Amino acid sequence: MKIFSAEQIYKADEFTIKKQKLSSNELMERVAVQIFNWLHMRLQGAPVKIQIFCGIGNNGGDGVAVARHLQEHGYNIEVHIVNYSDKRSDDFLKNLDRLKDRKIWPNFINSDCELPDISPEDIIIDAIFGIGLNRNPDAWVVDVMKHINTSKAFVLSVDLPSGLFTDSVPSIEEGVIKANHVLTFQTPKLVFFLPQTGVYANQWEILDIGIDPEYIQNTNVDFELIGKNEVLPIYIPREKYSHKGTFGHALIIGGSYGKIGSVQLSSKACLVTGAGLVSVLVPECGYIPFQTALPEIMVLTAENEKIVSEISFDIEPKVIGIGMGLGTSDEVKTAFANFLSNNKTPLVIDADGLNILSKNKELLESLPSKTVLTPHPKELERLIGAWEDDFDKLKKAKSFSKKHDCVLIIKGANTITIYEDKGYVNTTGNPGMATAGSGDVLTGVITSLIAQGYDALQASIFGVYLHGKSGDIAVETTGYQSLIASSIINGIGGAYVDLFKVPEQVENGGQEQQSPQE
Repeated sequence: MKIFSAEQIYKADEFTIKKQKLSSNELMERVAVQIFNWLHMRLQGAPVKIQIFCGIGNNGGDGVAVARHLQEHGYNIEVHIVNYSDKRSDDFLKNLDRLKDRKIWPNFINSDCELPDISPEDIIIDAIFGIGLNRNPDAWVVDVMKHINTSKAFVLSVDLPSGLFTDSVPSIEEGVIKANHVLTFQTPKLVFFLPQTGVYANQWEILDIGIDPEYIQNTNVDFELIGKNEVLPIYIPREKYSHKGTFGHALIIGGSYGKIGSVQLSSKACLVTGAGLVSVLVPECGYIPFQTALPEIMVLTAENEKIVSEISFDIEPKVIGIGMGLGTSDEVKTAFANFLSNNKTPLVIDADGLNILSKNKELLESLPSKTVLTPHPKELERLIGAWEDDFDKLKKAKSFSKKHDCVLIIKGANTITIYEDKGYVNTTGNPGMATAGSGDVLTGVITSLIAQGYDALQASIFGVYLHGKSGDIAVETTGYQSLIASSIINGIGGAYVDLFKVPEQVENGGQEQQSPQE
């Protein structure tokens, strides 16, 4: 699913209005009807008080139009206009007149007004600011937002939590609505998926407002959202007469005394994800642990007892995953540098492999095209340098990817895969996966997919999705606190099976239950 910028969203509206011969007010009415339907399906006329806070732009116009529909269906509403400017959009004024025609008199909130009482049992619809906000709100408007945030009422934001920008991090944390739920239109916003801005949108949902499909299909975007529908076309089915050689030979290199477990996790994940053959190169201290714990995996050992002080092997793997538990001693650095200078095999690099690269940037020039790098936040910072905020981080990551022709995976709550100028935002995974060894598993998954014939970018996008989905399946039985890396490996099979599950239809009184956008 494409993620549009604010500028592209405005152009989408203009294109739709022109092609479908609509007025902007008719498009606003579509929005209002969809929001009302979403609410009405859930509330079914419940006598809860709904307080609607509207701005004086188009986002406020949406809120005012929703208020009209709620009133027509007998809901207990109160409308507040946050009067933050002398300028008003035409569509806002049209809907305000319609509201007054129905004898609904809004409460206008100015800088010197007393703020309305809000009960924790109320529902708040936040329609103060939309995607056009490009500066911090005035101090008194921030006070309105603080009043809403501290009310403990359920907050439903229209399109975007008010005060949140689409392309930068807010400098006043209190000047942003903390929404329990966001109803956004047609496509999600990038800010829903970044650590510094995603905290303002606890949950979000897309409403289809009929943006013309031609515009959606033909518009190139900087970011895409990756879910099941996006990875299914990537999936390569297995042929009946295939054999283990068909699915590639992967080599995992890493480990040191006391850190053999990380390589075990990567290699087991590699095998379980579907590589036909998996070999490991570890120091001698890893031989017995591997032969006893993972009999399906072939073991090569370096001559050194405790570290991989020389990287040499007489096999021809299709892909190599390297770095987990490797260490960063001078001997290991030398072995790693010598290996890179001669290697032409596709690579997936993690952990200490990344740490060595970050301290020896000249080694980046020796990486094969489309090498996959899988850093956690601190490893990423060592590679690309410090960033000012999440948007600056993405900018630096794209620049780094282009310069070194590598696939860069930014691990986090919504892991983002970067290649050149484009980012792919993952939707699977959960907080339980913030545990030791989870990254080692991801390295094994991606290495396995490359061995099976996926190109590096496809393997990264699909691998991140599978990894997160495995964690989602595992957490159903472990809970967040007890989820460990081995549990994620155990969920990989279920993640594959889930790709082909059809969602169950829920019936209500003999009628099929559908979401508002269907």
